[in-house]
Amino acid sequence: MTDFHIDFAVILTALTLVTGVVWALDRWLLAPRRAQRIDGAKPGAFVEFCNSFFPVIFIVLVLRSFVAEPFRIPSGSMIPTLLVGDFILVNKFTFGLRDPVFHYKFLKAGEPQRGDVVVFRWPVDPSKDFIKRIVGLPGDRIAYRDKQLFVNGEPAPLQPAGVYTAPGLPPPGVVYRLTENLTGVEHHVLVNPARRPDDFEFVVPPGEYFAMGDNRDGSDDSRRWGTVPERNLVGKAFMIWMSWDSAETRIDFSRIGKRIK
Repeated sequence: MTDFHIDFAVILTALTLVTGVVWALDRWLLAPRRAQRIDGAKPGAFVEFCNSFFPVIFIVLVLRSFVAEPFRIPSGSMIPTLLVGDFILVNKFTFGLRDPVFHYKFLKAGEPQRGDVVVFRWPVDPSKDFIKRIVGLPGDRIAYRDKQLFVNGEPAPLQPAGVYTAPGLPPPGVVYRLTENLTGVEHHVLVNPARRPDDFEFVVPPGEYFAMGDNRDGSDDSRRWGTVPERNLVGKAFMIWMSWDSAETRIDFSRIGKRIK
């Protein structure tokens, strides 16, 4: 099963194939013929374009598809770990390598662990990329009671870590910041006291993962649209390489180079 759709990766792959074929034809067929002519014939503009840009396009495709891919954070679902305007890098090798067009896995590697921040193709619309934290692995029993996460009957410990102010929140305009220990992975989550608890219990199916945002009361995640199939995984987020503070209309240099955990 595939979720083919036209996106930048498909366009980049098509450009690589077209320019690569022309580059190869010119290198091994057309160029030798020109060299035998006495009129000093030169390659056409399109052939020159392919000769110049094929190596660059090919390198970009390889790096983006199999090493690391940049993403921009468009929403606040992962606050306070990731902010709107953060630009992140995602490791494409962590969960195995897939072709950039049909997303078929041709090289297996590791599997997501609880606490990993991952990018995946949204199961509802695979043309859209989401980023969340994996809280449930295949077979896990996930429960959420009174805004505390339980994994296989064990509570994920929470410790107060102050308040967090954010625009656009219901009164009083602040949320609680807590440190959550998810089976050894510590990270901050936000809880909005003005939002009523949304309790549930769920067993993660085989080959699927349960994903939640760190902004627990401001995230559209597996609690609403279900689990993430393994085939939809894109990679593991590992670093912020740039951050734009839209409120101050400036680059937030303090976040650049920050590891994502």
